[in-house]
Amino acid sequence: MLHEMKVVVVMPAYNARKTLEWTYHALPHDIVDAVLLTDDASTDATATVARELGIHTIVHPNNRGYGGNQKTCYREALATGADIIVMVHPDYQYSPKLVTAMAGMIASGHYDLVLASRILGGHARQGGMPRYKYIANRLLTLIQNVMCHAKLSEYHTGFRAYSRTLLESIDFEHNSDDFVFDNQVIAQALYFDFPVGEISCPTRYFPEASSIDLWRSVRYGLGVLHTTAAFALQRLGLVHLAIFQTKRQA
Repeated sequence: MLHEMKVVVVMPAYNARKTLEWTYHALPHDIVDAVLLTDDASTDATATVARELGIHTIVHPNNRGYGGNQKTCYREALATGADIIVMVHPDYQYSPKLVTAMAGMIASGHYDLVLASRILGGHARQGGMPRYKYIANRLLTLIQNVMCHAKLSEYHTGFRAYSRTLLESIDFEHNSDDFVFDNQVIAQALYFDFPVGEISCPTRYFPEASSIDLWRSVRYGLGVLHTTAAFALQRLGLVHLAIFQTKRQA
């Protein structure tokens, strides 16, 4: 609990057996009330390790994709009565120790979405981020800041915290089941004027950490541009898209 608010960590997992235990033990269990992992039809022993650690584990019989995995995570977290939901990748690429700070920013009432930025600290490249990913990150972020009238340091982090209010308001079920899901959620938060905060986060790139290949990175980048264009057109009233409706409207 944090300020009488229930904190639930969700982990969308796929073949994370080698790094799951490191991630789990690095969590601040003094403030985390529950940890929930959704195994997206892994081919390794991710679910077995998770259950041995005492993590509430859900297994998809078929792979639903990164976005589809998160949809299950958030539905389940909300069903448990979570007030603050923090998504932590179980690949140990981001520092789980920052969960307390991120949850605290939500609990303060100042923010409904907190992003752990790899860019703010200025050490993304030193942490091992490939040069092409760094350049793409900066270019896409520039485009999105201009088009969305925002000033975020990056839109592409996979480490983030949400308020219950935000997840109950946006219709994330209409989002992609692929990697662009993350970017769509930020666009939805900005569209509905939810306050978004950022915190500097060190990151690690190593063989066991998950990373998408060049082709999937290109697909993701095109998805980001599509999402940004959709945001701008919706704001202009030229289109009416499902992802920019509230759950109540849907």
